[in-house]
Amino acid sequence: MAPAITLAAEAPKLSAANTGFMLICSALVMLMTPGLAFFYGGMVRVKSTLNMLMMSFISLGIVTILWVLYGFSMAFGTDSGSLIGWNSDWLGLDKIGLTELWPGYTIPVFVFMVFQLMFAIITPALISGALADRVKFSAWALFIALWATVVYFPVAHWVWGAGGWAFELGVIDFAGGTAVHINAGAAALGVILVIGKRVGFKKDPMRPHSLPLVMLGAGLLWFGWFGFNAGSWLGNDDGVGALMFVNTQIATAAAMLAWLIYEKIRHGAFTTLGAASGAVAGLVAITPSGGAVTPLGAIAVGAIAGVLCAMAVGLKYRFGYDDSLDVVGVHLVGGVLGSLLIGFFASGKGQSTAEGLFYGGGLTQFWKQCAGVFAVLAYSLIVSAILAFILDKTMGMRVTEDDEVAGIDQAEHAETAYDFSGAGGGAAKTAVTAPVAAAASKKVDA
Repeated sequence: MAPAITLAAEAPKLSAANTGFMLICSALVMLMTPGLAFFYGGMVRVKSTLNMLMMSFISLGIVTILWVLYGFSMAFGTDSGSLIGWNSDWLGLDKIGLTELWPGYTIPVFVFMVFQLMFAIITPALISGALADRVKFSAWALFIALWATVVYFPVAHWVWGAGGWAFELGVIDFAGGTAVHINAGAAALGVILVIGKRVGFKKDPMRPHSLPLVMLGAGLLWFGWFGFNAGSWLGNDDGVGALMFVNTQIATAAAMLAWLIYEKIRHGAFTTLGAASGAVAGLVAITPSGGAVTPLGAIAVGAIAGVLCAMAVGLKYRFGYDDSLDVVGVHLVGGVLGSLLIGFFASGKGQSTAEGLFYGGGLTQFWKQCAGVFAVLAYSLIVSAILAFILDKTMGMRVTEDDEVAGIDQAEHAETAYDFSGAGGGAAKTAVTAPVAAAASKKVDA
């Protein structure tokens, strides 16, 4: 995010252009959550499709209400101890003026608030992909509320809030490498270490049931990510947002190609799942770094993320943690890479004058990035594991083994994603044709 610094003599005025642009960006980021639902929903087995969709959609409801009540105040209110914010006038949002500007910018507070709301919504939704097939929906909903309150809101303040310790240290996170992706990826790892593996992990085939749905979701994510990234500069007055837009496209393309090349060399095929996963890895990695690197740097960031994230998704089989849909391998690893690579590829000509090692800046920025990355990773992992442990010991986090095997959609939602009863095949077809065949046989015998 851009620093909120301005002189009294240069007090900005409301810009209709920037306001309209940011409202469009907010809508694009909102679209990413349904896009994520489709992406994850296609990657699971048929019996878990609806549950996977709902685990993302429920975040739209829960986090919106919490953000209005107190989340916005905690994340962006007046700093307290460099750890948390607070502004009682923002509770419920009823004391914010319609034309009151976000300090230092030309957009209303309401616009900044709703843009940041969409970030807060998608971050816990990202965690859900690691927990596919086995978590009670009620426990998941409560986990979202607790996690947003004690993890996301404080971390957002650290990274983007005026006075937050990472913000003041100079940690660069343009649009969420630490606050969103490392935060969600570390949380996913913490939760799955508590709740354990799916029934049949490493034994039963758990292939995606709909790769077209995966590709649709990846396309929606790619589209929405332009709002996610370019909008994070909060305006269009100096070209930095345009640089971020361009770098988003470049890094995503590079990561997709790098993943596919690695996959072809390692496994002998170019897969649609690899293309979709590679694109998301590139989007993740460029999110913190795209405002600081050049287009050539974006190619490097994307290519490195594409290869290393492709390698990382296999670690769950080596170490035995069941990250169902590779949230750790893509979002945690991609977020770490994108954040740390700023220390090497920052050009000093984008969002700030900070330069990385390859541009003569030494390792100063790299160490700052390390501080932000590993603090957020450790905090989110530990607190998320504690929350999951408490919920597991009180209300239980997992469905029963019978429900998991039979299908969590039916057990938790009393629905199934696909109705085959009227398709004219399988059991229905046999039931219809068997009496007809018997009658025909009697006629022939007669």
